[in-house]
Amino acid sequence: MLICSIYRSSRKDEMYLYVDKRNGLDSVPEALMERFGKALHVMDMPMTAERKLARVDTEKVLQAIRDQGFFLQMPPPKDDYMLDLYRDRPETGVR
Repeated sequence: MLICSIYRSSRKDEMYLYVDKRNGLDSVPEALMERFGKALHVMDMPMTAERKLARVDTEKVLQAIRDQGFFLQMPPPKDDYMLDLYRDRPETGVR
């Protein structure tokens, strides 16, 4: 079991960093932190392989933290059909 700290990006919606609470953000490369922006603490939680997460595989999170000291959860891809809905609206002027 690992106590995991989760941080939200101040620059990109739905982008999160998972790290070992004992090390905090020390293992995250400076270049990534510059792009990530201010790391806003969301929560700490015990992480086991059996724990289910909404959008990521827990084992991948644990493995990345073991291997590189952090796991970066990227925002989900935007649904193309939503963009098509926006483009097809006459009042947007976008075609």
